[in-house]
Order: sequence, then structure tokens, then C-alpha cells
Amino acid sequence: MGKINLESSWLKILKDEFEKPYMKNLSIFLNNEKKNNKIIYPPGSKIFNALNLTPFTSVKVIILGQDPYHGQNQANGLSFSVEIGNKIPPSLQNIFKELNSDLNILPSQHGDLSNWAKQGVLLLNTILTVESSKPSSHSNKGWEIFTDKILHSLSSLKENLVFILWGKKAQEKISLIDESKHKILKSPHPSPYSANNGFFGSQPFSKTNFFLESKKIDKINWKL
Repeated sequence: MGKINLESSWLKILKDEFEKPYMKNLSIFLNNEKKNNKIIYPPGSKIFNALNLTPFTSVKVIILGQDPYHGQNQANGLSFSVEIGNKIPPSLQNIFKELNSDLNILPSQHGDLSNWAKQGVLLLNTILTVESSKPSSHSNKGWEIFTDKILHSLSSLKENLVFILWGKKAQEKISLIDESKHKILKSPHPSPYSANNGFFGSQPFSKTNFFLESKKIDKINWKL
């Protein structure tokens, strides 16, 4: 993994993790993959992009994804987001459709969600790297322990957060969240395979803003 460039408020919470055996083993695994000429996404500078764009101190909302996109130049370290210039993936197209239906915001012409991240929406994948063309190839290598620590820290150290959990994988993390302090919004995943089973019509964006405003917290401008 090389030198860790992590935003200071996150580094304060997570620095001990980098000394633990699981993280050292993960680093060895990633270095070996590169030595064997495996192509890994996102690029090293963007592995912690979600944390660097959304400091711990700024988090209001968490949208939990699974692992990064595995196509060339797609992944930018933010869940569901792709680099500008890429075709918008089907799940993100459905997210934009629901945003249009929910808040009458026209679908974006690009799939880069950095503008949400900069407003306090932590776009976190549970696994932060993937091998090119091999979805879930870096599962069970240690990332899940690291991102569980992130979720537990957010739940225990902050209050009045909105956790948006789309699909079964994300909803497996509910046990890490203190529901007495935070709002959980859950629905089926926006994937074309499940979006019609309750993702469409779930209104996560307006519900998030309604909760934030009820707690005197500035709402999110979801327009990209």
C-alpha cells in the first residue's frame, strides 16, 4: 500500500489499524499482486478517496457499497461513483432515476459523485480494492475488518447520522450501527436485478434531508 495519505481526522481514529496484523497482511497481498503485474482498481492515490473527501468531522450521511468497479478507469474510490468520461453504470443510472422521481433532479450527465462527498456524504465501499475484471476478488483479504471499524467508529462517536443501506450485503452491517442515535434507511439494491423490488419509490434522498433538517443539520444538495 505504500505511504498512507489519510485525512487527519480519520487518521486519528484509524492509525492503530495500520499496525494490526490483518492490515499488514493486506498490504503484503496488494504489493504481491502488483509485483505479479495484476491491475488493481482504483489507483493507489484513490484507495482512501472516500475518507479524504469526507473527513470524519464532516460526515452526515453514509451510502454503503460493496467493492469498486472493476473496469478500466472506472473506480474513483467512492461507492457507486465513476470517473468523469465513463459510461454511467446501470446501478447508478437507477440511483439517478430515483433521485429524479424523489426530488425532481434531472439525471446527471456524468457519474462522479464527488460533489456529494464534499457535502458530508461518505461514499464507502466495504472492500476498497479489486483486480481488473474480477468482481469481489479482494473480498476476505482484510478490507471488511477495516471498513467495519469505520462504521463502528461513526456509530459510536457521532450522532444523528443517516446510514443508507441498499441491498442485503449493506444491510448485514446494521449490527454495527446504534439505531437509537442514528437513522437507517434500507431498501433493495439499485441494481437492475432488484431495483423494481422496492428501490424505486423508496425516496432515500428526501428522507435523508427531512431527517437532517429535523436535527437542525444542513441538508444535502443532491444535484451534481
